[in-house]
Amino acid sequence: MASKFHLEIVTPDRVFYDDEVEMVVLRTITGDVGILKGHMSMVSPLKIGKMKIKKDGEIREAAITEGFVKVEEGKTIVISDAAEWPQEIDVERAEAARERAEKRLESSKENTDTVRAEIALKKAINRIEVYQSKKK
Repeated sequence: MASKFHLEIVTPDRVFYDDEVEMVVLRTITGDVGILKGHMSMVSPLKIGKMKIKKDGEIREAAITEGFVKVEEGKTIVISDAAEWPQEIDVERAEAARERAEKRLESSKENTDTVRAEIALKKAINRIEVYQSKKK
């Protein structure tokens, strides 16, 4: 049996996950980080991306947005703006958000907030990819 540690994932709306796990993989600002029991202590900002959680040999994937991860002895805490399992994702809404963001980025108007549009596009694409991965 693999060594486990406690993983807690919190969003403004809920406690998304709270259990013992074997591994979690998150996208930080410096790249993907895999966390196992005994990982060195750290705090890092998160980027929009997929999160993989391994428990009892099975891997689950979720969409996650910006936030922070804190790793300490025996426990990892993730605080994120949003986290969703594939079955929770409204793919039609995500597709519509992607289309809106792409249109905003294509427009050359001065009042277009390109940073916000790029973030919206990344979030929408991430949600769509996680939703589609459950079909595989």
